[in-house]
Amino acid sequence: MNPWGPAAYAAMVCAGLAAWLLVGWEQGLRRARLVVAGGAAEEVRPAPWERLRDLVRERGRPEWWCLPVAGVVAVLGESVIPLVIGAVAVPVVGRRLRARELKRARESRGERVIALCGAVSGELRAGSQPRQALYVAAADTGGLGAAEAEVLAAARFGGDVPTALYRASREPGAEGLVGVAVCWQLAVESGAGLAAGLERLEAALRAERERRELLRARLSGAWSTVGLLALLPVVGVLIGSAMGADPLRVLLHTPLGLGCLVVGGVLEAAGLLWARRIVRGGEGEGA
Repeated sequence: MNPWGPAAYAAMVCAGLAAWLLVGWEQGLRRARLVVAGGAAEEVRPAPWERLRDLVRERGRPEWWCLPVAGVVAVLGESVIPLVIGAVAVPVVGRRLRARELKRARESRGERVIALCGAVSGELRAGSQPRQALYVAAADTGGLGAAEAEVLAAARFGGDVPTALYRASREPGAEGLVGVAVCWQLAVESGAGLAAGLERLEAALRAERERRELLRARLSGAWSTVGLLALLPVVGVLIGSAMGADPLRVLLHTPLGLGCLVVGGVLEAAGLLWARRIVRGGEGEGA
């Protein structure tokens, strides 16, 4: 019997217990919040797998799926090494996913700023006053983000609206609010047309967004190549298993296989980083 077998099964049991405790802790925390808030004392208790599913969805932590996948590989290969690799992959994958979420949030915020410019200019063309137009546009588009209360308070009570807009532009993706602040300041100081300035600003921001989308479309093939490079080792293992070569046993239970696993992992990581750097360089030059 392979000595790694019991260790792999024990690690699987520990991982399962950790997931169970994590879900139970989250459920207990929710009940405590209900009691502190004066809510209902009783709560419908869902099934454990439903709690785990809801936890992954609500908390946005799909990187924890690296552990069960690694556990399956550990059982098939009768080794604890895949579990160690899976545990190391959790923070790496989580950081990558969070960066992607931040990028999406930044792009969504930029879209709302563009919509804000168009809504304010439309309200001004319809005859509204600048402050009233800003109120309506902010409520319809949410383009002011977390600083909406500050900006609207400045507009309502005669405060410094451009300064409030400058502060709001510090939020990632809301850089277009700098242009709104400049247009607002020029309209106040020199009486320039605020609607015309915001329309030009909206056109410029839309052109910038379209340029980014075009660049992204041109680089989609390169990103597909990076993803294919990441999957090639997995495909090789699957092909070897289909041919009866038992690559997992060779990689995880022989000195030569362990050496190949380490060297291959290092080369794979270096290749992915290199390819990603090339694509990122193309994005930087296009921007």
